[in-house]
Amino acid sequence: MERDPRLACESADVIRAALAAAACLALVAALTAAPAVAVPPAHPISHVFLVQNSGWMEPFYSDPSSQYKALVAAVVTAAARPGDALVLASFNQSLPNAPSPKALLATTVDGAATRRQVDAALAPLTVAHKPGSAALADTDLGEAVGAAIATALDHRAGLVWLFTNNKNSPNNDQATARRNGEFYQLIHSGADITTALAFPLQMPVRGSRYSASGLMVYVFAIHAEGARELDALLRSGRLQQVITEPPARLKPLDRDTVRLAPVRVANAPGVAFSMTPSGTLRADVQAGAVTPTAKIQWTLENSIYPYTIASAQLSAHSMLAGEDRPIKLGATSVAGLAPLPGKGQPLASEMQLPVAQLPGRWSAAAFKSAGSAYVLPGTIEVRLSEQKLELSQAFRARMAALFPGDPLPDIFTPPAQVQGSRAVLPIEVRVSFGLAPLLALAGAVLALAAAALAAWLALTRPRTMLVTVEDELRTMHVRPGTRQPLYDKAGLKVAELKTTLFGSTLTDLRDGAQVRLGR
Repeated sequence: MERDPRLACESADVIRAALAAAACLALVAALTAAPAVAVPPAHPISHVFLVQNSGWMEPFYSDPSSQYKALVAAVVTAAARPGDALVLASFNQSLPNAPSPKALLATTVDGAATRRQVDAALAPLTVAHKPGSAALADTDLGEAVGAAIATALDHRAGLVWLFTNNKNSPNNDQATARRNGEFYQLIHSGADITTALAFPLQMPVRGSRYSASGLMVYVFAIHAEGARELDALLRSGRLQQVITEPPARLKPLDRDTVRLAPVRVANAPGVAFSMTPSGTLRADVQAGAVTPTAKIQWTLENSIYPYTIASAQLSAHSMLAGEDRPIKLGATSVAGLAPLPGKGQPLASEMQLPVAQLPGRWSAAAFKSAGSAYVLPGTIEVRLSEQKLELSQAFRARMAALFPGDPLPDIFTPPAQVQGSRAVLPIEVRVSFGLAPLLALAGAVLALAAAALAAWLALTRPRTMLVTVEDELRTMHVRPGTRQPLYDKAGLKVAELKTTLFGSTLTDLRDGAQVRLGR
């Protein structure tokens, strides 16, 4: 569904005018269709793909060997799932009668049909010129991202993708390094942006005016739901089939900066540790285990490429069964921890397990969990304080090769306020009781039922009782809980025989009647 992106709205303020122009009907129609509820649904998610076509991008459009459009289409196909709302827009810098971003496509993702729509929308796209001029259009990265968040997504959850050569030059500003720094600060100070990643890619192109060696793909996750969607996309591996380079994290830099990988557990008889596919540390405890502590050898890994943790102070604690317990670490500081996959620094620790809080073999919880596992969830948290981050030398070298002469790496310097971080590792303590408690309970129930039945039969079976009425001996068959009238030879009622669990008695005796129990 395509709409006219122009909006008849004017403002004295240049930025407000740009955002008003970006508030095109296609963007609004595509993304305001999501239900306005307090908590956005887990799926579908909304995507805005911003494709730069300013003057700096000339070689990406004019070079016959350029893979720029093919890359955009492939990323769109990999990132958006069927049912997601999708907007594809070109951007440069908004001017009167030349709004930016400009919608190219607004649709709901429908598999192969969407790929054909994306290819068709990108095919005629070329470098933009300033209105009524041969001059090529300028670039405003902040304006484009701001319009996508505020207007297209209306500050709701989603993912904003940005394809750019990373030269930010509004109003033909040649100080691109300073403008890039402003853009980078916008990312860190933007309250809507929860996660920001950058993929520096090699793409050598040569045009009639400019040449370039690389391209940058950004993705901004808006709010927590957008961050969860981005995490799920990265875990799925779909994006890695298109972009094989690791993402450089721009935000956040104050959490999940390290990860713990268990290597060995010592001095914990009856306890086995393992990692689940979801990244949860699992401690399987044998029923009856009494070991209060476990000594765990970890590998501490840096998870914030492209930053090296130059130095930081370490502390850790666990939260299990409602108890916050410190974890004794073999080292209280870390230095020179580079973001190398699969490598890290050894870290010894000793932590207490909540054995006393685990249910006993014959507890109600054990009976309830018989045949499965009783799970006690919790967390292990590692805190880094006095943290100092440095851009890794390998990343600097890569950026210098992709963007020669561009002081881009300098703007990746972490904000001064980021001096600490934390990493949380989910943990679950499980104890398996097997079927023994359940079988024992079933046996006990059956035994009690059998005893109750035997008692009931014994107490409720008919009894033989001798009663003498006027010297006539009579044999009565009685049951507990009954009352039987007694008559004399003339047929008159002389008494009642009342029988309980504890015996029989005569009641309601007539005056002068000759009635007695027994002979």
